[in-house]
Amino acid sequence: MTKPDTLSAGTGRASARIVGLGTALPDRVVTNDELSGTLDTSDEWITARTGIKQRHIGGTTAGLATQACAAALADAG
Repeated sequence: MTKPDTLSAGTGRASARIVGLGTALPDRVVTNDELSGTLDTSDEWITARTGIKQRHIGGTTAGLATQACAAALADAG
């Protein structure tokens, strides 16, 4: 068995920087009032205990990632 070749540390430096940011949320918004119609609760009860007034529901991970990437590229110029 032969000894593997060794690698020498390079003299150059790799660098990276963030030049754009992007986010995405599902289009469908469900409010506490909507939930209170199907659950035995109220907007006030949910808000007092969680601080949540509405939530975004739906959307696939791939779809949201695509939207966020497009927004990041646009932000980067």
